[in-house]
Amino acid sequence: MLKADPAKAPNKTLKPEKSPTVKKSRFLTPLARKILAINMLTLAIPVAGLLYQGVYKDQLIQQELEALRTQGEIFSGALGEAAITRLNTGQEILNLVPARHIIHRLSVPGRVHARLFLNDGKLAADSERLGGINQIVEVEDLPEHDSTAEQILEPLLEMMENLTEITSRHDLPLYQNNAIPVASDFPEAQNALRGGITGVVRQKSNGNLVLSVAFPVQRYYQIAGALMLSKGGAKIDAAMREIRLNLLILSGLAFVLTISLSLYLAASIVSPIQRLAHAAERIRENVGRQDDIIPDFTSRRDAIGELSGVLREMTDALRKRLSAIESFAADVSHEIKNPLTSLRSAVETLSFAKDEEQKKKLLKIIEDDVTRLDRLITDISDASRLDAELSRTDATPVNMAEMLDTLVDMHNTMAEDRNRPQIHLDCLGNGPFMIQGIEGRLVQVFRNLFGNAETFSPDNGRISVRLENVEKQIMITVEDEGPGIPENKLDAIFDRFYSERPEGEAFGKHSGLGLAISKQIIDAHHGRIYAENRHNPDGSPKGARFIIKLPMGN
Repeated sequence: MLKADPAKAPNKTLKPEKSPTVKKSRFLTPLARKILAINMLTLAIPVAGLLYQGVYKDQLIQQELEALRTQGEIFSGALGEAAITRLNTGQEILNLVPARHIIHRLSVPGRVHARLFLNDGKLAADSERLGGINQIVEVEDLPEHDSTAEQILEPLLEMMENLTEITSRHDLPLYQNNAIPVASDFPEAQNALRGGITGVVRQKSNGNLVLSVAFPVQRYYQIAGALMLSKGGAKIDAAMREIRLNLLILSGLAFVLTISLSLYLAASIVSPIQRLAHAAERIRENVGRQDDIIPDFTSRRDAIGELSGVLREMTDALRKRLSAIESFAADVSHEIKNPLTSLRSAVETLSFAKDEEQKKKLLKIIEDDVTRLDRLITDISDASRLDAELSRTDATPVNMAEMLDTLVDMHNTMAEDRNRPQIHLDCLGNGPFMIQGIEGRLVQVFRNLFGNAETFSPDNGRISVRLENVEKQIMITVEDEGPGIPENKLDAIFDRFYSERPEGEAFGKHSGLGLAISKQIIDAHHGRIYAENRHNPDGSPKGARFIIKLPMGN
């Protein structure tokens, strides 16, 4: 099936749109800010670490309570074995002298505060009291000396501590240490007098933690008192402070690294894109200037390098297209001036002619010039629309054998009664003869070739068309029996407005654009068209041969 040529679209006047101007370079472009913002999300990990500190602190508290429980079991076991005395009545009671020695001796290595309560709730021994109950010895840990870095980071450490308290345990009972405490002041001690073991976490007025665990002191299931071990949260605070300091240092390093990598990434992406945009804008404002070129980033071997290569190719194609348009406009102007000059001269002469025979000759010249102008304008219009159509139309599978067979059949049917040359088609091989192309424009090419061959062939002559597969290409050969082509014009015949017609042909019938348009169509299909002469064995001209090669398609 042959597809009809698309109808000529009506001319429309388009107002040129003002292209957006590329903004000047800024330190942080929108794309750079996006890259920076996305990379900054990685800092959410240290933030999550801040929230995890509360859980970590609770785990440390539980570990300290377990350590106190282990110490308390040792304390209470030692008191049960060495500090309980059996009376003559068989009653077992605490012997306060060895009990106090045991408490003082065992509390020092563990750095715990040990208190012993009797069954009546009174305080019997205290590791922080020497001798009697009223002799109090305050034991305080000396504050550790902070490094200069820690002193500088102190405000941040305090802020992190406040964040930790949000996710850690809160509403802790207040720790109260009376001058002479009794068991009723501590619920865990009361529970120990009843045989239970309880751990409690309290908070001092200054915010420091106090951990306590109470155990029953007994022998053979008979409770003689309650032992309560207490320990401050200095170890927990020191561990948490170290965690916060390390986390703060790591966060700072991560922040600096993230900023640096983001700026590097932004520079390696944004800067080349900006250079490409500025170059494209300069080319838009100074179209055709050879000194404005697209920067070459093809060595990057990435998307930006690919973009650079495509833009460079597009710019080169645009310059070539502009040069071709300028050349085409010059050729059109020259070709139109010739008939117009002749037409003007004939019209001016006509007004002075008095001889009827001379007037007829002048009118004939005017008619021929008008015919030539009409033919020129028609072919120029078709040539000017060709580029746009070839770029807009999608290629489809075309069966060259079927297309040529239809064209040959149509030509031979019309030539039977007019003594015109017949066309003979030979398909060498079984095919397939498929290409990807625009069938309507390919039909135009072969109509031009058949028309040329018919023009230069004698009446009842023979035009041979051969179709074959050659090295993954479809090759079509069109041969005529005409006088051939001058050897020095084998390439020039494809130039615009070149016309070498046989004698006797009507003036203005051809514009000289047929073969130029055919070459343009074949080039757009990534093919090749060229001409050569045929010769007899004695070297005399036998005709012309046009050869077309097109890449095979599916």
